[in-house]
Amino acid sequence: METVSEVRSFGGVQGVYRHRSEVCDCDMTFALYLPPQAEAGPVPLLWYLSGLTCTHANAMEKGGFQAHAARHGLAVIFPDTSPRGEGVADDDAHDLGQGAGFYVNASQAPWSPHFRMYDYVLEELRALVTGAFPLADRHGITGHSMGGHGALTLALRNPGAFAALSAFAPIAHPTQSDWGRKQLGAYLGADESLWQGHDAALLMEERGWPGDLLIDQGTADPFLDLLMPEALAGAMARRRQAGQIRLQAGYDHSYFFVASFAADHLAWHAERLG
Repeated sequence: METVSEVRSFGGVQGVYRHRSEVCDCDMTFALYLPPQAEAGPVPLLWYLSGLTCTHANAMEKGGFQAHAARHGLAVIFPDTSPRGEGVADDDAHDLGQGAGFYVNASQAPWSPHFRMYDYVLEELRALVTGAFPLADRHGITGHSMGGHGALTLALRNPGAFAALSAFAPIAHPTQSDWGRKQLGAYLGADESLWQGHDAALLMEERGWPGDLLIDQGTADPFLDLLMPEALAGAMARRRQAGQIRLQAGYDHSYFFVASFAADHLAWHAERLG
């Protein structure tokens, strides 16, 4: 693992690192914030999964997480959103290919050799960072937009891997949205039954979540028809799932929205991660 950069931030260290991924068969870059409490011993880890077109850097630079993480003694990791580099398949559209991994394991050409973000986040990167940094085996997960979809689906499918769950404006029902059907069809093939395991609304109704969860969604988000928060809200109501979906008046889909509610999400995870 190569250290790209490390800088002091709110008493902790904001680092950027690069490593060779066997799962994605390419070099991958991620960012990790270690709070000052990590100097005394292992700290819980919050996973932040980013949205379409983002890299590890967007939320690290614009989300304002470091101050809140330092206050609560949480580490925060910002993985990239897809494999990248020469020889990695791509598409001219912003919502497919590099920058748009959708947190699935692709089974279709030309994506399958590299696009395995589900296993990368859940297994490879998790093992790498917990072995290299002072991190406790207590994990929460959150994310924004496509990353909110990833956070919800990874947690709902693997409740033993995460003790806390939240999301910012997630793609909630991708099997019925243009932000989902295109990508799931490309990565997983035409059999729509294979898509259902990557749809938060369907997973919520089928499985639920053992704890409670927090979702924030802006009412002025221009992508509301693609995100379909009402599908997730309906599934939670039918499941009688503990949690909150908060519609934030006037907020859009940008990092201004994410940064405005980052403190609430960090406090939520800190309370549940101890």
